[in-house]
Amino acid sequence: MSKKSKRAVVLLSGGLDSSTLAYYVKDIGYDLYTITFDYGQRSRRELNSAEEIGRILGVKEHKFIKINLREIGGSALTDELEVPKGREEMPATEDPQIPITYVPARNTIFLSISLAYAEVVGADAIFYGANCLDYSGYPDCRPEYIDAFREVARLGTKRGVEGSPIRIETPFLFYDKSQIVKKALELNVPIEKTWSCYEDGEEPCGKCESCLLRKKGIESVFLERAKRSLK
Repeated sequence: MSKKSKRAVVLLSGGLDSSTLAYYVKDIGYDLYTITFDYGQRSRRELNSAEEIGRILGVKEHKFIKINLREIGGSALTDELEVPKGREEMPATEDPQIPITYVPARNTIFLSISLAYAEVVGADAIFYGANCLDYSGYPDCRPEYIDAFREVARLGTKRGVEGSPIRIETPFLFYDKSQIVKKALELNVPIEKTWSCYEDGEEPCGKCESCLLRKKGIESVFLERAKRSLK
């Protein structure tokens, strides 16, 4: 009798964090069921990146779910609002202002749909690339939010009430961007194929907060390596 494979749903946006996460989940022995959301975001390029990363990884199934959050708006990513550029990178604990790139309740919507998908495909875990260090202060990336959603998964699903709730896993929650870059290099993630920019286009803008954090993380890793090579 063959051993049942381990299955996991991975939220894959096409960005550096979620792509590295998908590689990590495959590396620890899961069959991947990836899910990407086309929610009317400004950056359409990330959808192409998500598709390519999924193809390279050879995922078991890759769902593209369309939800038009532009009908709700309220964010620079879904409205005709200017994306802030050059915002100083500051630890979220020191900057209480939630930026206009926050999409109202986005991760709650994504996780809820992913929970349904996980029940259908028989996955034991949902992996979500939340990060509470190098991030923009979004409320749905905090540890207390993750804990609360774990309780939702336990109370609000058939699996949960039958005693085998789907786990919500956030292995990069306390990673800074340089640690994620190191993990990407360790796992041979094709970083050049990922897309982190809030804007759309052939090239990243290099000035939005997501671009700046990505650049800072990559530069930090390669500077550290250069210093070690000089010793």
